[in-house]
Amino acid sequence: MRLTKTTSHAIRILVDCAAAEGTLVKTADIAERLDITPLNVFKIVHILSHAGFLEAVRGRNGGVRLSSPAADIRIGEVVRSIEATEVEVEAGKRRTRSARPQLNAIFDDAMEAFISVLDQHTLADMAQQRLRQRTKPRSKTSAATVSRALLLRG
Repeated sequence: MRLTKTTSHAIRILVDCAAAEGTLVKTADIAERLDITPLNVFKIVHILSHAGFLEAVRGRNGGVRLSSPAADIRIGEVVRSIEATEVEVEAGKRRTRSARPQLNAIFDDAMEAFISVLDQHTLADMAQQRLRQRTKPRSKTSAATVSRALLLRG
């Protein structure tokens, strides 16, 4: 299963807001940190605020923040708000129309199973994982390897 870029960006934006811990975050700063165009960030923030995940504050000192705690936001809910969660298979010229509803039902069940796994994880889980990746200590061997490579190069 592959999610759209919009969904990927939406989750990354929400994780970024979760890391801010209730502080207002400017969309321009989000765009810069996540390397997403400001126009895309603005568009996705609009969708997320209408879905109830973000609260937007206008004005010079405005920005966005999570509208509820990160631990209360399920990843599956985010995906449902962004993605088309119903699958429709088109019948070819030789196939009968009676096969379509059965195929559609099978794919709808598969999509729901996929999203139900995402429902087992919260935005807080993803934000904690991101923080762990940022603060991982670098191993001494990799630093030594980099130093040697720089010396050989120079």
